[in-house]
Amino acid sequence: MRRKVLDWYHLVENLDKVGGSLKRLARAKAWLWQGQVSLALAEFAGLKRLQVQRFQNYLLTHRHRIPNYAHYQRFGLPIGSGAVESTIKQIAARVKLPGALWQRENVPQILRLRCAYLNQAPCLSISA
Repeated sequence: MRRKVLDWYHLVENLDKVGGSLKRLARAKAWLWQGQVSLALAEFAGLKRLQVQRFQNYLLTHRHRIPNYAHYQRFGLPIGSGAVESTIKQIAARVKLPGALWQRENVPQILRLRCAYLNQAPCLSISA
């Protein structure tokens, strides 16, 4: 089974936008680290500021994607999207050529060819 997890660092970035009491933010962060969304939401109960309401909506929208990050980290599972973002940048760098424009349907073949070239593969081919 595949589970989509909300990037911890993006979650904290959104929490930091709330502002206000540093103690409240620290408690909410601790609850979220443990995957306790309801308890994190309770920290902001009764507050009416726009930033608070936006963060509450953000948590409600993504609550199904917020795991117990402490467990994930303990088991060596990723809690951030850095590895994926890095891979995307590497792929983008492999297909960039000065003045080149690719049609969408040709990208997979060009990517294979470009990777083979940059990896100095003995046989350059666009076939899968």
